Amino acid sequence: MQFHLRRLTRHAPPFAIAIVAATLLLGCSADDSASAPPVEPASPETSTRESADASAISYTAESADDGIEDGFPVTVRNVEIAARPERIVSLSPTVTEMLFAIGSGDAVVAADEYSNHPEDAPTTDLSGFQPNVEAIAAFEPDLVVASDNRENLGESLEAIGIPLLLVSSATDIDDAYRQIEQLGVATGNIAGAAAVVAEMQSQIDAIIANIDLPDEPLTYYHELTPDYYTVSSDTFIGAVYEMVGLTSIADAVGESGGEYPQLSPEHIIESDPDIILLADTQCCGVTVEAVGQRPGWDTITAVQNGAIVELDEDIASRWGPRIVELLRDVADVIRQLEPVA
Repeated sequence: MQFHLRRLTRHAPPFAIAIVAATLLLGCSADDSASAPPVEPASPETSTRESADASAISYTAESADDGIEDGFPVTVRNVEIAARPERIVSLSPTVTEMLFAIGSGDAVVAADEYSNHPEDAPTTDLSGFQPNVEAIAAFEPDLVVASDNRENLGESLEAIGIPLLLVSSATDIDDAYRQIEQLGVATGNIAGAAAVVAEMQSQIDAIIANIDLPDEPLTYYHELTPDYYTVSSDTFIGAVYEMVGLTSIADAVGESGGEYPQLSPEHIIESDPDIILLADTQCCGVTVEAVGQRPGWDTITAVQNGAIVELDEDIASRWGPRIVELLRDVADVIRQLEPVA
């Protein structure tokens, strides 16, 4: 049971962790074979739609002028940032990737324990799940960016004069674009953010244009854990897969299963997915070969066609610029499949 909690604390948002932890504690005392409850998003961020609001950004007259990158103060998501940040603490791996991509990496003085990309990210033992205000303040930041206001982090930082910008889990690719643009405004790198978004859009358009989308959507099974937790089409990653004509076999479970249901092996076999996507290879040692050897799985179309993808778990659980790499890998498998009649 301890393994599952470790896995979920890496990839699930805070509210899911609390539910899982409580259930595991109760389950261990009663029955160690009890299953974990539905997993929430495979990332350490909390899901919200607030980030999509166009009104979440306001500028001074200077910052709106063409060619001016640092027209402060600016207000981003109701947070006023008085001057261009020179010392940023990021408590979100996705935000860390976005900041470096838009050209604000030099200002990042500390990043959380899971910020492992890019290689020169200043990874520390800071936690986005259990933020320590004293440890954060020791880096003397003029801006802290996090995914959730855990343990009243915002109020604590406000008391010592440090603004907290919350960048929550994106709901779709357009939401991710907006978040990148918001970070560009917040850090004075508007042009850098616009360039990243434009490049992502261009690459994604090219990926989609180079595959033949079937009239009947191909189905997929995206494996989060070896005990068959997966994603539905209502998740961010589900929305990304829909862009290349895929639909999740978990959708058949309905609302009762939630966005991240646990499926039975029987359901997966009977659903016969066209593609299997493994997001548990690094954490759990799951391989293409191992999947093919599971009882009854040799009858699944994806197994028979070799349409199994070993995903980079970090890329598959974040919604930064590297989501393009994930989409490209999936598109490569789609192109290898025989045309669907």
